[in-house]
Amino acid sequence: MSQSIPASQVKTIIFACEAGMGSSLMSVNALKKKLAAAKVADITVVHKPAREIPPSAQVVVVHKSLADVARSKAPNAVVVTFKTFLNDPVFDSLVKSLAAGTDIVATE
Repeated sequence: MSQSIPASQVKTIIFACEAGMGSSLMSVNALKKKLAAAKVADITVVHKPAREIPPSAQVVVVHKSLADVARSKAPNAVVVTFKTFLNDPVFDSLVKSLAAGTDIVATE
């Protein structure tokens, strides 16, 4: 069964990357803008290298290639994976779930 968390419990989303600040930082800013446009407040989006994800993480958004690293660093986190850094449909799904107050469900 997939891990999930009710949207109402999400306080922080960690957007994890390999180490760079290029595409992933643009994706962080795009996610923040989507959350603001959907009027989703009180959720902080933090940018971190995947190897520095804290064990207490709630929701981790990470490129599919780093999913195993994210799961090993934060085994109780809901890990949401994407394939492309910009305009991946997973970002819209995440924002939609947060705005609707539904569960955030981990992806493979």
